[in-house]
Amino acid sequence: MSLYEIAFSGQLLPGARLEQVEANLSKLFQADAQRIAQLFSGRRIVIKQNLDFAAVEKYRQAMERAGAQVEVRPMPVDVEEIELAPPPVEAAPVPSESAVAPQSLKVAPRDEYMAAFVDVEAPDFGIAPVGADLQDTRAPIQTPALDLSQFSLAPLGSDMSERRRATDLPTPDTSHLKLAD
Repeated sequence: MSLYEIAFSGQLLPGARLEQVEANLSKLFQADAQRIAQLFSGRRIVIKQNLDFAAVEKYRQAMERAGAQVEVRPMPVDVEEIELAPPPVEAAPVPSESAVAPQSLKVAPRDEYMAAFVDVEAPDFGIAPVGADLQDTRAPIQTPALDLSQFSLAPLGSDMSERRRATDLPTPDTSHLKLAD
């Protein structure tokens, strides 16, 4: 499999303005003006290396859309490295970006859909080591100072229901009374 590198020397595509290209590259790489200025120093700066053809082509297209003229070169292959290299090992699953990337790391969007989420700021929660306590530490709860001296306890076996009202008494039997004319 051939690997490639993509480099930038500060050259602009015909018709591109420097200010616009700097702004576009700043958005693309999510970098500050100081880092973008380093790209336009005139030196050849390797943007990314050890990419397969499809990946290097994506980088090239994105940078050309930004107005930058890039250079794609195949990576040099050392014959001795190929002969002495151990057989390839099956790759372990790659953890998600949020679990590995530090909070300051910015990743370029992979397509137009993901470019809509460039300005979204989300915290990097990461992954805690096994057995770590994930609960936030809290200050001990202070019990309020209450004066309960005016209260007393009812004797054992007391009826603790509400007091009976006068209307709760049984009605008197009036069946023996008669009205006289």
